Amino acid sequence: MAAKVFESLGKFGLGLAVAGGVVNSALYNVDAGHRAVIFDRFRGVQDTVVGEGTHFLIPWVQKPIIFDCRSRPRNIPVITGSKDLQNVNITLRILFRPVTAQLPRIFTSIGEDYDERVLPSITTEILKSVVARFDAGELITYLPSGQSVLLQLPQ
Repeated sequence: MAAKVFESLGKFGLGLAVAGGVVNSALYNVDAGHRAVIFDRFRGVQDTVVGEGTHFLIPWVQKPIIFDCRSRPRNIPVITGSKDLQNVNITLRILFRPVTAQLPRIFTSIGEDYDERVLPSITTEILKSVVARFDAGELITYLPSGQSVLLQLPQ
């Protein structure tokens, strides 16, 4: 009698564990300050951006790609020339974050490492164009060490 009870409890426990595993694989969390883009194996990257919270997906068919949408700093060192052809060694510190509505397009065209691919080239180009307007003396008087300058990047 006791063996039958333990056998039925084992089957129930095994069934409960399998059901729990399926439910666990169908849930994913998007933390605060993050957004998710859903990749579907049949339809590709979905156009909707998923906000914070716990969400459902179809296991083994859909996969969430989580993006950090908080403002993050990045230092980019650049050696460039001034107006009077002097070498200038300058470091630009930028705060960046992706536009959340554009995350599906960013993922499909650039990838998850968009900041590594795009930011160095854009910031270097803009910084060189700004520094080339001044000669070395003007840069020293206008930009003392540690001072912040706001540059608006094109969209």
